[in-house]
Amino acid sequence: MTNPTNLDPIKPYRKARIGLYSVGLQAYWEQFPGLRERLIEYGNFIEKKMQWAEVFNYGLVDTEAEGRKAGEWLNANNVDLVFCHAATYSTSSTVLPVHQACKAPVVFLNLQPADRIDYERTTTGEWLAHCGACPVPEFANVFNRARIPFRVVNGMLGLDYTPAISLTNEKTNDRPEAIRAWREIEEWIRAASVSRTLRTSRFGFLGNTYSGMLDMYSDFTMIQAQTGLHVEVLEMCDLDRMLRDVTPQEVKQKLEEIHGMFRISGDSPSDPIARKPTDEQLDWSCRVAAAQERLVREYDLDALSYYYHGAPGGEYEKLQGGFIVGHSLLTARGIPCSGEGDLKTAVAMKICDILGTGGSFCEIVVTDYVDGTILLGHDGPFHIAISEGQPVLRGMGLYHGKQGTGVSVEAKVKTGPITTLNVTQTGDGKLKLIISEAESTDGPIMRIGNTQTPVKFRMHPDDYMAKWFAEAPTHHCAMSIGHNGSLFAKVGELMELNYVTIGER
Repeated sequence: MTNPTNLDPIKPYRKARIGLYSVGLQAYWEQFPGLRERLIEYGNFIEKKMQWAEVFNYGLVDTEAEGRKAGEWLNANNVDLVFCHAATYSTSSTVLPVHQACKAPVVFLNLQPADRIDYERTTTGEWLAHCGACPVPEFANVFNRARIPFRVVNGMLGLDYTPAISLTNEKTNDRPEAIRAWREIEEWIRAASVSRTLRTSRFGFLGNTYSGMLDMYSDFTMIQAQTGLHVEVLEMCDLDRMLRDVTPQEVKQKLEEIHGMFRISGDSPSDPIARKPTDEQLDWSCRVAAAQERLVREYDLDALSYYYHGAPGGEYEKLQGGFIVGHSLLTARGIPCSGEGDLKTAVAMKICDILGTGGSFCEIVVTDYVDGTILLGHDGPFHIAISEGQPVLRGMGLYHGKQGTGVSVEAKVKTGPITTLNVTQTGDGKLKLIISEAESTDGPIMRIGNTQTPVKFRMHPDDYMAKWFAEAPTHHCAMSIGHNGSLFAKVGELMELNYVTIGER
């Protein structure tokens, strides 16, 4: 996902630390000269292909003692995920010690170098370079009995050349089996970057959760225990302190950012409370946005969940009235902001953003039974990087259900494939991911200063809602671009969170 705002992220994401090793049987090396070196070459190729991560390649593991050494080495390098390349046959006693020592999740790579062997010319040594699938069922049996979870990627290695030692064509990078396998490997690596980033993240919680929205209330200790992120509780007086230090130059810079990202609206043709923003409203939104960025930097935040009711006419009511624009600017720069104090949806938005798929704050707005779509959106904030066209700023005479007035974002997510991600909490206190792939359509939206995206799910709207409601979601979700169901499922697996995909094909 590219960011059309051309603004640098406030904080870079952490690359996953990936462990890699290849396995073989030591007895083969004397029997079949060149086989060991050939398998090491395959492992080095895999390492270079894993460009989305920081890779720690131990090399070849071919004995039980070497397996123990590899496990300790991977531990010392603090890896998030380990790929075991089944390069040829190896006994399970070689592999099990690696993962008894290193508790990072493991994925077995069954990647055959060629689409077929040359049956007329193949020798035993040549065959052994292609029999990576042979030990995988043995590994699966032993890991199951040892109660160590495992995953397997099957397919082709995808070399873009043929090694000199080979007796067949190994240039397979354009084979669908190689493309599919490497897409899955990439997803595992990207998913590992989510767990690493969340474990070191600081989420601000400013104010409180909207009173009465019981589905959104969460135990901060439970959140940290299951994701690793830290929740920093903030007060409105913290933000007010930042506001007092905002300079005219900062306000000017924010106004330039706003004009670069948004189209300033005229009056809504339909809704009398949605009007052209006044200069005073824009100036106030810029001042508050500058204060919000100061808050993020001072408290070293990676995301923010916020809501403040405010007494009528109070200073904090005026302050929170300027929130939406600044929080949309922060979301565009890698600091997802969720309204109404919904911390769980801030987690969903952060997952989407780490993966480069967006993550805009949404809830059900209305169903269009003629088009067969459900409008998803909110009064903000919005993830500008996934907008269909330039988002619009509208002045709001009031925020429905909330105190105050201010400027809001009217926008829709890009037409095309999307995936919603919901983070909910079950009755036993466990976080759960609810994943839904769908299509964003070019259908109409209201001109009321809210984000709205018409979404066509893979079933009738009533059937989709019945299935979604049955999973007991938090009523907000994050909308991402692309079909990311398998990617989000991998995030759930690596974070040991339950997940469900609605309408999975």
